[in-house]
Amino acid sequence: MKKNAIKGALLVGLGASSYGALATVVRLAYDKGFTTAEVTTAQFSIGLTGMFLINMLIGKKSGNTEKVTGDSIWRLMLGGCSLGLTSVFYYYAVKFIPVSVAIVLLMQSVWMGLLLEAVLDKKVPSGLKILSTVIVLLGTAFATNIFSDVHALNWKGVAWGFAAGMSYTISLYSSNSIATHLKPMQRSLWMLLGGLCMIVLIFASNSYGDFNFGIFWPWGLFLAFFGTILPPLLFTSGMPLTGISLGTIVASIELPVSVMFAFILLKEPVNLTQWLGIALIIFAIVLMNVKNIIQSRQDARS
Repeated sequence: MKKNAIKGALLVGLGASSYGALATVVRLAYDKGFTTAEVTTAQFSIGLTGMFLINMLIGKKSGNTEKVTGDSIWRLMLGGCSLGLTSVFYYYAVKFIPVSVAIVLLMQSVWMGLLLEAVLDKKVPSGLKILSTVIVLLGTAFATNIFSDVHALNWKGVAWGFAAGMSYTISLYSSNSIATHLKPMQRSLWMLLGGLCMIVLIFASNSYGDFNFGIFWPWGLFLAFFGTILPPLLFTSGMPLTGISLGTIVASIELPVSVMFAFILLKEPVNLTQWLGIALIIFAIVLMNVKNIIQSRQDARS
């Protein structure tokens, strides 16, 4: 059991680390002159193609697929629209604010998800979860350096970052609640199609006239592989071994990994106050899930 949990944690950690590299690569692509429309279109079109091939070669060969109804397809595509919006909002954010701040704003999905769950279930969150939310907000204040550098923040970027957090929250909800009877790779395929349709809809009017196809290599391929193909496969393989609670804690490694990539490759300064804020956010994620971990261990022993 322990070996399986360790294996699962490694898989989830690798998936989260893959996500952590995206924003830095997008910023590098911007420096080469590429646009948000080009970056997101390349990422999702290559990702969709890759996921289609995975479904055709692996799913069909193993017979490990379920019949997809028209209703499931439309619901998954609608839910997948939030995937496209998350990338657009997040990548807009890194245009205006440091990657280390953008990833912190994206991680507001921790408490936004709790709020969404409370509204949908019509149930007041526990005191522990409310405390965790307060810690996340405090950590966010430190991590964005808002106390000492409030005037240096570009509030347009902050707004895009919060919008990305909200959209990411909806993405997580959609991924865990729509057409769950289907295999993960089937669901990912249709959600990616929905995400790509949303991106094309957003940029179709004025962004594709002078599209630079140079984005597809190597930038688009990297973003697609590490942003839309590899992480879902790693998560769906690792989460069943770790459980949702432990998996969520391990997945929070995306936050420091993203900051480290920005620090090393973009030379973004990250001070001790910001690292304290990041540590507080990760601590809040652990605190929010520790009760479930304890309960799962007790259930395993019994």
